[in-house]
Amino acid sequence: MTLTETLRFDALDRSFDPRELLVALGFVLGVNLIGSSPALAVGSDTGWIDRPAFYPPEIAFPVAWTLIFTCLGLACYLLYRRGLDRRDVRVAFGTFAVQMVLNLAWTPAFFGLQSPAAGLAVIVPLWAAILVTAYAFARVDRRAAVLFLPYIGWVSFAVVLNYVIWTMN
Repeated sequence: MTLTETLRFDALDRSFDPRELLVALGFVLGVNLIGSSPALAVGSDTGWIDRPAFYPPEIAFPVAWTLIFTCLGLACYLLYRRGLDRRDVRVAFGTFAVQMVLNLAWTPAFFGLQSPAAGLAVIVPLWAAILVTAYAFARVDRRAAVLFLPYIGWVSFAVVLNYVIWTMN
């Protein structure tokens, strides 16, 4: 399979059913709602931390997470289209659930407890779980795995940022 074939989305196929757009939108909205819930519940005040020089502007966080959660929702949609009756799809969704629980736990650990150490204790296993999940998705649909790249990149950066904040505070 060529890179072009790997990155082509079903929405571009002539056989695309417009109702599928609603299903895809449901996955995207669902992942965004679930993913943003800890920040809405706990908040994300950074006034209590010393920030390193490479700390991004505040607007970068909601923009990055909206993009990431949108990509994850699309990845889940691509897997869903493969059929929940398939064992590899169920395994991939299982790994997705585990990494999502870790993702949801980071905000209360870091911001809720105001503890960079607790955040670090969550984000390192989260990073590993994202890699495992991307691999599980790749076994079903490589396009879905490609959609994990922004997530892997952002969380890799976040691990470094969390670590530096922990050492500074």
